[in-house]
Amino acid sequence: MTETLASELRRRLVLALDFDDSVLAMRWALRLRATFGVAKVGLELWSAAGPGAVTELVGGGFEVFVDLKLADIPNTTYRAARVLGALGARYLTVHASAGAASLRAGVEGFAEGAAGANLPAPAVLGVTVLTSESEAPPELVAERARLAAEAGCGGFVCAAKDLVAARSAAPSLLAVVPGIRLAGRSTDDQARPATPGAAVRAGADLLVIGRAVTGAESPEAAADEIVGEVLAALGGAVGSEQAEETTTPPRTR
Repeated sequence: MTETLASELRRRLVLALDFDDSVLAMRWALRLRATFGVAKVGLELWSAAGPGAVTELVGGGFEVFVDLKLADIPNTTYRAARVLGALGARYLTVHASAGAASLRAGVEGFAEGAAGANLPAPAVLGVTVLTSESEAPPELVAERARLAAEAGCGGFVCAAKDLVAARSAAPSLLAVVPGIRLAGRSTDDQARPATPGAAVRAGADLLVIGRAVTGAESPEAAADEIVGEVLAALGGAVGSEQAEETTTPPRTR
């Protein structure tokens, strides 16, 4: 695999560090850094370690995805997002169910925090419908993706099965897909999972992957399998120039 291709794949793959221990989380991030260039701090790790989890991962060279699914009044969302932007987070989730004003406040606060710390512009991701929910009406997914676009979000989060609806409403935004599972493995609490290859073929830009790797008997082997599926879905084999040419950078605003 060429260095350019490997770097691009790492930018597409998000490792969900769903642990209640920041030391353990950092060990996992470093163990799998050859595959994952983005590290996700969710509610569990945030509750255990707070802002320190973000700053440590940023210092370790990762792009950091803070997945708190903010859904509060605009003023609270704005202030929380501003703090997270100043910490160096690259991505932040705000739940679109909170409405356009809260999404917009998150976008403004996140950008202001990053700018105040002389950091590159980050991206708020509007969450549409959780992948643990068994039903996701296409019209609801589309409406929430549209709200995200109108609020200035850099992307949206949805299940792979919802990408057609979300893309129809927000074609220019980054498409982030969680609930990724390898074929034949446990889906855990994910009601609408997808394999890495299926998600990429459906149009996913970033794949959020946690237990499919961290819960595997051989995490490295699982990571290699995921990379193989992604490469195949992008139309090229490992190390081929065709794969390098068809791999495109994630959308940015």
